[in-house]
Amino acid sequence: MALMKFAPEALKNLFMKPATKMYPNEEPVYPEGSRGHVKISIDDCISCGMCVRACPNGALKVDRNAGTWTIDRFDCIACGYCVLKCPKKCLFMEKGYQVPGPEKKEDTYTKSPEVLAAEEEKRRIAAMKAAEAKAAMEAKASEEKKG
Repeated sequence: MALMKFAPEALKNLFMKPATKMYPNEEPVYPEGSRGHVKISIDDCISCGMCVRACPNGALKVDRNAGTWTIDRFDCIACGYCVLKCPKKCLFMEKGYQVPGPEKKEDTYTKSPEVLAAEEEKRRIAAMKAAEAKAAMEAKASEEKKG
């Protein structure tokens, strides 16, 4: 009796295509709207920290002086808030999933030496201009006191 209940389902499945994918041979197709995981174009990053402030789990760290950007993949929930808040649009969501590993890890991205050198030069020039402006303001203030 129980066999008769499953006979139509079994016959239907005999003539249908398989529902599973042949994963190693075929690349998976991710549905529209799937988030994936966060990636960064580190040399475009200005290390402003907007992504860190937007992250609800605190999975991101930015070190402006070292030129590094770190994500704790275990804590990241792939919500995409960091991507939305990035003013330079150097963060993006890559389709697919992170490669699983045996341990909890953080991924750290470091800017190239050329970019770090250029940023250091910009900081040095900005500090020099600020010192010149301060000296000019002090000279103007002392001139006004005399006059």
